[in-house]
Amino acid sequence: MTETFYEALRRKGITRRSFLKFCSLTATSLGLSAGAASQIAKAMETKPRIPVLWLHGLECTCCTESFIRSAHPLTSDVVLSMLSLDYNDTLMVAAGQRAEEIIETVRKKYKDNYIVAVEGNPPLGENGMFCIQGGRSFVEKLKETCADAKAVIAWGSCASYGCVQAARPNPTQATPIKKVIRDKPIINVPGCPPIAEVMTGVITYLLTFEHIPSLDRQGRPRMFYGQRIHDKCYRRGHFDAGQFVEKWDDDPARMGFCLYKMGCKGPTTYNACSSMRWNGGVSWPVQSGHGCLGCSEDGFWDKGSFYDRVTGIHQFGIEASADTIGKAIAIGTGAGIAAHAAITALTRIRSSKKQGETA
Repeated sequence: MTETFYEALRRKGITRRSFLKFCSLTATSLGLSAGAASQIAKAMETKPRIPVLWLHGLECTCCTESFIRSAHPLTSDVVLSMLSLDYNDTLMVAAGQRAEEIIETVRKKYKDNYIVAVEGNPPLGENGMFCIQGGRSFVEKLKETCADAKAVIAWGSCASYGCVQAARPNPTQATPIKKVIRDKPIINVPGCPPIAEVMTGVITYLLTFEHIPSLDRQGRPRMFYGQRIHDKCYRRGHFDAGQFVEKWDDDPARMGFCLYKMGCKGPTTYNACSSMRWNGGVSWPVQSGHGCLGCSEDGFWDKGSFYDRVTGIHQFGIEASADTIGKAIAIGTGAGIAAHAAITALTRIRSSKKQGETA
């Protein structure tokens, strides 16, 4: 029987204290209640590790690069113990025929109880000949591997949407996973790449609760893609005050003003970047001075320049300076005072008339 996650940790010398701390941090990162930490701990102690077959189609391997840099938890100490990562041609030692035989072994031994994680997408052009692995097309390999899977995770925007490989005119006919695999539950985890802790969080949720998390209309886990980047951006106050960077490295840029006018897509992008950040929570693109590209949204690669501002956003102060907003507030306040005074005077007149009639 496959060992549990906790058994694998103990074998590696991880203490009980560190294990429970990991469970608490994981519950927090998933947006769950404090009581969920005990559920996670129980699952890790009793349930066998999930067999995972990690496939690569048309992609640049940035999802794997992100995944192995997870800081909460550390991939080297925890995540690779949590998973029975049986196949990943980037990380595994086996190669050639020996590596390909692993897929068939897992399919038979863990039928309907393993997960297929897909990085990149299948090209349908020329009968799949734009991506050949082990002498056959990736499309064929993908369909065969997913046939007996419990669920499929589409890592990154390439697998979720097609990404730059599917950009017009898309000569290879690069296609999202969901258009090839139609009979299995698919969890889209977009981003170019996704945040490492988002990736490990999805895996932890699957292990703990044994079902896929709540998904939005684009098939993304709501726990990580339920809010706009704009909503938790530390520059949001400058946006509301109409304080914007006008050109790279101007004084407003040095003061950390909003990057909306420089093309930031934060107001229309759903992701956890502004709350979880990158590189172990150290920073993220907007904090580094560059606007959001909207890489977790479908079709971002074909929507014009990354430096064109989003249109159609109507919010108080969007094009105004702080002084203009102040004047508007003053005018509104003045109008309110005048209206209140008029109503008070009218009330007094009516009251006087009633008193006269009574007399």
